[in-house]
Amino acid sequence: MSASRRSGTTDELGPDEPGRDGSDGSDLLAALLDGMDAALCAFDADGVVTHWNREAERILGWSAEEAVGRRGLAGWAVRTADAEEVESRLLSSMHAPGRQVHEFALLTKDGGRVLVRTQSAAVRGPDGKPAGVYCAFSEVHAQIDLERSIALSEALFEDAGWGVVLVDVDLRPAVVNAHAARALGTGRTTVLGRPLGELLSQGVEELESALQHVLAEGAPPAPAEVWVSVRTPEGERRRCWRSGFLRLASPLAEEPVPLGVGWLFQDVTEAKQAEQEASLLRFRTQQLHRASRAAAECEDPAEAATVHLDFALAGFADHGLIDRVAGGALTDAEAEGPVRLVRVAATPSGAPGPTRLSGHASLPVRYAEGHPALQCVERAGALRASAGAARPEAAREWALARQWPADAVHALCAVLRSRGRTLGVVTFLRGAGRSAFERSDALYAEDVAVRIAAALDLAGLSGGE
Repeated sequence: MSASRRSGTTDELGPDEPGRDGSDGSDLLAALLDGMDAALCAFDADGVVTHWNREAERILGWSAEEAVGRRGLAGWAVRTADAEEVESRLLSSMHAPGRQVHEFALLTKDGGRVLVRTQSAAVRGPDGKPAGVYCAFSEVHAQIDLERSIALSEALFEDAGWGVVLVDVDLRPAVVNAHAARALGTGRTTVLGRPLGELLSQGVEELESALQHVLAEGAPPAPAEVWVSVRTPEGERRRCWRSGFLRLASPLAEEPVPLGVGWLFQDVTEAKQAEQEASLLRFRTQQLHRASRAAAECEDPAEAATVHLDFALAGFADHGLIDRVAGGALTDAEAEGPVRLVRVAATPSGAPGPTRLSGHASLPVRYAEGHPALQCVERAGALRASAGAARPEAAREWALARQWPADAVHALCAVLRSRGRTLGVVTFLRGAGRSAFERSDALYAEDVAVRIAAALDLAGLSGGE
């Protein structure tokens, strides 16, 4: 049996028309027809079946030998009652422009019925006149599944309310939707093919590691939250993206061939920040409660002041200092003049340990004019200071010039007030490994300062009053 007959084709090339490689051209046609994913049949101008491929045989059960050469579909592939309408709709495509789409029921060899969707178009002869019609068809449910997949893909890349990025095996964006482009601070086309390191300044290593894992092992069981810093023309933006990953494989290969990774993400920065702030607030509230209970067991009120400071440092600062006003507490009117401060307590600058009282030498600390602690007394409020992004040598000089430990980079001073008077200042210091103090930190420092001031006032360290 010839290859053309197996694939259901009757228009073989003659002996004087070999293919370029010397083989019969019908072999190529047979391979093309049998390799199609869609079922295909063709009719000549008289309605005789001329072509019938393997997918058509799979769907309806009729082999090419049984189908090719039949006139029309009546009585075998279509019910006799429906044949006239079906054949007229198919053959009308010979005289209609473009492709015509129809849906109707076909009969299987075992007597069942299959609802199919067809696309038919005219076949032109050498003179350009209609010589027949071809019809490609598939089961409606398979076609609907395909259309749903295409519609879902288009919706994800046009209307989705979360970011969708297709990343190739080289970990470079191949397709992005509008939402993802906005999140990355760029356009949908300018981002394509660029390394992720050009788009993100922080978090790129974690993200690339996740993508490589998906390519090698498959999708993780749950979404992952990734913190990144996005490079934008306005500067870097710190964002948290809740990300899901899917490994993409070609459906046309016999074995799965990775095409890349589908990365879907949603910006949850505000929710995560709110969650972190709530957790931090709970922790600080618990620390204040623990400190109050521990301080209540101290016989010496000055020791109670250091207890409050030690509990406040946990997760908040690296060093703490307590300075009192030399000569006694100041009223608001007295605070306008020159002020000198005396060190009361300080955390150890070397090995970690509890805050130590500095004794009663009453020697003023050598704070220069404009020192943050002195400004804090003058303003009777909290004050923040930072060395910023200075070099380590410059940051060290900045700290030593203010009589602080050499590793201090960020400072927060809170005034100690009790009974309408200023008793001194408590200073919290952070090293280079921590971020600068923020407004919420100042509010917490003020809460701690109230408790320290009450303990110092009770101890009479502000002049024995």
